[in-house]
Order: sequence, then structure tokens, then C-alpha cells
Amino acid sequence: MIAKRREPFWKTIPLEQMSPTEWESICDGCGKCCLQKLQDDETEEVFYTNLSCEQLNVATCQCKVYETRQKKVETCITLTPDQIDEFHWLPDTCSYRVLHETKELPNWHPLIVGNNKEMLSQGLTVQHYAVNENAVDEEEWETHIIKWVHGMPEPYDLT
Repeated sequence: MIAKRREPFWKTIPLEQMSPTEWESICDGCGKCCLQKLQDDETEEVFYTNLSCEQLNVATCQCKVYETRQKKVETCITLTPDQIDEFHWLPDTCSYRVLHETKELPNWHPLIVGNNKEMLSQGLTVQHYAVNENAVDEEEWETHIIKWVHGMPEPYDLT
């Protein structure tokens, strides 16, 4: 008798109904949500920078204080299922956003390929361009604004 193949949980369980462990595993570990963002006071438009939170290990794209990040970094944004409709501000390669919008994970996702080598080879993490926020005076943050072009950063022209 041939055993039935079970569909992966992300194909059968909506994001809103995932267990905390399932939810966390959807994160691909790119580090893009740990980049500092600036918001225009008039338009409320959000601009990403290439400046990482001081707690992000840029080499590994892992938070140094993940379990206590809300206490250590007052402005840390934690992605939760109840915010799904607000995910439009995330880069277009964010696995939470991709899964929400397409019902599929990207073909390079660690849950599909078994490791993060494919996403690293495609340059889909912040490890090659992020700069620790403490290395730049806050008055200069605007000069570090980037725009996402298919998940890859490009300088943003503010003029």
C-alpha cells in the first residue's frame, strides 16, 4: 500500500491559525524586518534603511536577544498573525508576506530546501549590506534609505 503524502503545514493551515512554532518557522531569517525604518510625518510612508537594529548579528542575521527583544529594544516590531493585513510594508521577499499573498513559500525557503544556503546564494539576507545603527549618527539616517527591488536593496533618491 502506498502511503499518502501529507501536505506541508503551510499549505493546509492559514497563517492566522498556525501554532507559535509553525509561525516562527515561516520566518526565513533574512533580517530585513530588523532594519531601521523611517516614517514621513505627513504622508506616513515608511522608508527602510540599510541600518540594522543594534541587536542584530549581521553576519548570521539572528537577533542576539531574541527571547527578550521587546524588553531590550523598545521599538522592536514583532510580526504576529493578527497583523497579516498590514504586511504590505514588508519587503516583497518576506516569507510571511509571500505566503499570505500567494499561499506558497518561495522556492528558496529553508523549509523547502532544508537549509538557508539557497537564500544566501541569492543574496536575500541583509548580511552583505546592513550596517549597525550605532555606526551612524541618527541625523544621517536619511542618507541610508533604501528601496526594495524584488527584495534587493537599492539607494533611494530623496530628491
